[in-house]
Amino acid sequence: MAARILHRLRHALAGEGGREEPAGGGGEAEDCPESSELEDDTEGLSTRLSGTLSFTSHEDEEEEEEGDGASEELEEPPQAPGAAAGTEDGEWVSAAERPGGSLLTRQLQELWRRSRGSLAPQRLLFEVTSASVVSERSSKYVLYTIYLIRSGQFDKAPATIARRYSDFEQLNRRLRCRFSCNMASVAFPRKRLRRNFTAETIAKRSRAFEQFLSHLHSIDEIRRSPEFLEFFFLPDLQAAQRLTCTGMYREALATWANAYRLQDRLGVCSSGRFLLTLAGLAVCHQELDQLSEAHGCCEQALQLLEAQGSHPLLGPFLQAHVHLAWKVGKDKRRSEARLQDLREAGLPLQQQPSLKECLIKEPLE
Repeated sequence: MAARILHRLRHALAGEGGREEPAGGGGEAEDCPESSELEDDTEGLSTRLSGTLSFTSHEDEEEEEEGDGASEELEEPPQAPGAAAGTEDGEWVSAAERPGGSLLTRQLQELWRRSRGSLAPQRLLFEVTSASVVSERSSKYVLYTIYLIRSGQFDKAPATIARRYSDFEQLNRRLRCRFSCNMASVAFPRKRLRRNFTAETIAKRSRAFEQFLSHLHSIDEIRRSPEFLEFFFLPDLQAAQRLTCTGMYREALATWANAYRLQDRLGVCSSGRFLLTLAGLAVCHQELDQLSEAHGCCEQALQLLEAQGSHPLLGPFLQAHVHLAWKVGKDKRRSEARLQDLREAGLPLQQQPSLKECLIKEPLE
């Protein structure tokens, strides 16, 4: 698979590399110190020398593999006309089942059959899919778009982030202050003062950031740390909160949804930030008159809060769930019973803020 992808990209680079190189050249690129590269990282560099990074879906891979005439999948080998022998009664017999059939073929077919029913272990992959040069009034930098992908799956709506070099540098600095021992073996790409916007430099940085994030994610303590996690989803939460406060619910909904996917990929679906994300989704769905979706978000949040006797968002979620259940014709008796328990425990529900008020007042720093 990797060899064919590299082969195709080399052909693409032969036609595209010349067109993109001028965009990265010039004296203007040398004035910006906010850049990096991975030293002596030739592996993987040739796949990105065009400076354009692309994400290929499973459907595209299948079409391209058919064109190449070879496949990495252990599937039943296709039979050319005349390659399969027919019995007298017309029954088809594969080459592996005929006398003298290849033992290797039978072994591969058996391995394929077993692998179809097995669950391969999944891990999180980080892939830089695009890099764009952003020019502002006083600065110029490269913005990297990164997909978070579960191996063995294809996400129709992938979790994405867009970060510049200074964001990665801040993460690296914070982690080294707290996890100096664990970070001793983690390589971080150096800064450069020249040739920051050439295709080759962007390709090296892209590879470096993928390696950097993958290495961090492989270390248990770092993977669970707030510094690492919030690097991914805190900017989305802050942006979604601002959009919600200004009444831009459709734009906010997309941002809340991406924050949801990021936290799901990172495995932090029981945290306070995740509950806040569900509150944001519920509020935006309700404001956009998508009541069934809002009701579903409340139900998911209440399942997470099932074992908690008290939580600042428990009362608001229960009240929102009762209201939405009545609107969409769903059972609301369990939520009403839990609200009654809270009243008997002395919680002044009349003074409880709504989900929207909780969302607006929550400090996100």
